[in-house]
Amino acid sequence: MTAPSPASGPEAIAEAVRRLRDGRPVAFPTETVYGLGAIATDETAVARVFQTKGRPADNPLIVHVADADIARSCVADWPEHAQSLAEAFWPGPLSLVLPRAPSIPDIVTGGGDTVAVRCPKHPDALALLHALGEPLVGPSANPSGTVSPTTAAHVRSHWPESEVFVIDGGPCPVGLESTVLALLASGAPTVLRPGAITADQIAGVLNTEVRAAAGDEPTDAPAPSPGTRHPHYQPAAPVVIDPADALAGEAALDLPADPAAAASMLYAALRAADAASPTRIAVRLDPGRDRTDPRWVAVLDRLNRAASPRPPRA
Repeated sequence: MTAPSPASGPEAIAEAVRRLRDGRPVAFPTETVYGLGAIATDETAVARVFQTKGRPADNPLIVHVADADIARSCVADWPEHAQSLAEAFWPGPLSLVLPRAPSIPDIVTGGGDTVAVRCPKHPDALALLHALGEPLVGPSANPSGTVSPTTAAHVRSHWPESEVFVIDGGPCPVGLESTVLALLASGAPTVLRPGAITADQIAGVLNTEVRAAAGDEPTDAPAPSPGTRHPHYQPAAPVVIDPADALAGEAALDLPADPAAAASMLYAALRAADAASPTRIAVRLDPGRDRTDPRWVAVLDRLNRAASPRPPRA
């Protein structure tokens, strides 16, 4: 009988590199959520990630890199703002949207002419990227539209090892996907998806106005960022935020007043609540939380998407 593959350590990194070079998807930990990796320049491998997740083809992927030098090889322009932000926040949960380089295929960007790049802050992710020597796409390692995974067990609940190898790097400390910032010549720096790094922090580095995206309504133009146009972060049970009533069979989820603690636990808590097949998940926000704290923006974004109307699932 074949021995199971190692789940962590240098042997797991080596096994992951072998599988990636064979075009097979690998789930790897980051500080935000677990990503489902494929070599970004391998169109066939990237297509397999889309197929494995059931991800819509117009939903672009973020390219993960070991450092700013690799990031520059993925983009057609690396402005001073990008360098300043990389020095301030990389490795870390900030993705920068820039004009893409010819080496990045259409399938990665959803047909758009920009690409999001980031350097993750997790030792296993960095070890994998350095050992591979190439950029990786890394959308969340879960079926499209469902709750993102923040532990290796979450990923394993969806796919067997024969289909997706998982590097077990423990729980993801940040717990929410990266902030996505557009840095394009056509406009001011714009947050397309909120995350742990806030617009105020970015503005403090750039010494310029940082805008929030006007909205995420579908358009005919390709989406520049993931996580904006399709149902996301949704458990099987309906999610209701601060309901006025109580419902028989519901699961209660109380979030702490600290936004970082709330972010870190959110996805795991949603998954745990959903495991009991409740009639609904009632999320209650601590009344003592500071509603002016910009760190709540990302948590509320994910919660509102989890609670949004959902299309029928196959």
